[in-house]
Amino acid sequence: MTQERRFARVRPSGLVSSSASLIVGPKLPVIPCRMVDYSAGGACIELNADATLPTRFELLHGGTKKKCRMVWKRARRIGVSF
Repeated sequence: MTQERRFARVRPSGLVSSSASLIVGPKLPVIPCRMVDYSAGGACIELNADATLPTRFELLHGGTKKKCRMVWKRARRIGVSF
């Protein structure tokens, strides 16, 4: 039996920038990243360089800022839930 997805996945189109930033602390530098996949419940982001991230941080994409929780990490790709 196949399970239906709860949220539809949306890939950033050419009209929306795929660049994003991670805000890990009020006085820490912003970490640039790239949005790979986005849905209503979370996202997959790719870091430009290896970085150690806390479990919770904020994702800034376009004019939207969302509080995130890291769900998984594989090399430079990170899955987050909102």
